Amino acid sequence: MRSFAVELGPRNIRVNSVHPTHVNTPLLINDNTFRLFRPDLENPGLDDFAPICRTFHILPIPWVTAADITNAVLFLASAESRYITGVALPVDAGSCLK
Repeated sequence: MRSFAVELGPRNIRVNSVHPTHVNTPLLINDNTFRLFRPDLENPGLDDFAPICRTFHILPIPWVTAADITNAVLFLASAESRYITGVALPVDAGSCLK
């Protein structure tokens, strides 16, 4: 991504990426994932899974929403970020700091 930013910058093309943490979508929130993370329980559910997800983050949340990721992408696509290029933007509630 940074190589593309260097190569395309002189043409006024910005290149960035968004790096999300757990996102509250069916890809994460499903019975198979619950069982993977809580094999000690017969029928684990969302309430059993959420505390485990919280341990990945600095902020006290188990996951972010799709809207959180969308807002980051919209910001990077907007004029407000016109001088931002070559950035890997974590939307991760601080998980990369752990």
